[in-house]
Amino acid sequence: MRLTRKLTIAAFAGALALATAIPAYSADLIAIITPAHDNPFFKAEAVGAEAKAKELGYEALVMTHDDDANKQSEMIDTAIGRGAKAIILDNAGADASVAAVKKAKDAGIPSFLIDREINATGVAVAQIVSNNYQGAQLGAQEFVKLMGEKGNYVELVGKESDTNAGIRSQGYHDVIDDYPDLKLVAKQSANWSQTEAYSKMETILQANPDIKGVISGNDTMAMGAIAALQAAGRKDVIVVGFDGSNDVRDSIKSDGIKATVLQPAYAQAQLAVEQADAYIKNKTTPKEEKQLMDCVLVNADNADKLETFALTN
Repeated sequence: MRLTRKLTIAAFAGALALATAIPAYSADLIAIITPAHDNPFFKAEAVGAEAKAKELGYEALVMTHDDDANKQSEMIDTAIGRGAKAIILDNAGADASVAAVKKAKDAGIPSFLIDREINATGVAVAQIVSNNYQGAQLGAQEFVKLMGEKGNYVELVGKESDTNAGIRSQGYHDVIDDYPDLKLVAKQSANWSQTEAYSKMETILQANPDIKGVISGNDTMAMGAIAALQAAGRKDVIVVGFDGSNDVRDSIKSDGIKATVLQPAYAQAQLAVEQADAYIKNKTTPKEEKQLMDCVLVNADNADKLETFALTN
């Protein structure tokens, strides 16, 4: 009898030890995967999604893929292994991310994409993105006005694998190209990077000292450009960005960057979590997989109202 009791206790202890060795599994987990948080836009996405997930009673698993598709795939594996109920994803490439999102779908985990589209439909439940074309046209119209419809200018483009980079550039040119006295003298990718934009701007400025304006595919590159221009003593060059970051807000208020285009990162991420919650609880899907949220121009007139990628009343 004693031997049986000892064996039972030992078996129980072994089972307990095994259970503690298994990675935590949550029945109410939402995985939130974005690019690196050193870009305030992506950090705002993660913060907004995590706050909404916790508000709705979920555990949140927040990860960053650093725009590395292989790392993103590993994080999707982690979400699958943890038994996530849904994935909120700002992806690492329109083409490179399709397989990862499909892998999650095949494992029974729905994905809700934010900010960036993928080049496939029917794989994610939702793709919630800013109306980048509409926003770019707003920014371009303001740029044309600030430039007085003439002068040499530079365009800094985002990461070429990112669909948004191309859409924004097209939106810019569909407005600016109607003004023949606006001359594009340099167009280069700075890969959404402030450091790279600073370096590229230094080189471009040396080759084109007569530039009058810079239009940028995002605020991070705009901040790099304005820093390089200020270091060269060129406070006369007009810079316009895209995103609506607090850094650019402050630059606008100090008469640095002249304007940006606000895309609602925080609200977008929260909407994705709300749609994920509806899907988890009731299998409710949005009316349309691809959903566009309009952008808003931010300049000296309304910069005071901008806070964490949202305009306050």
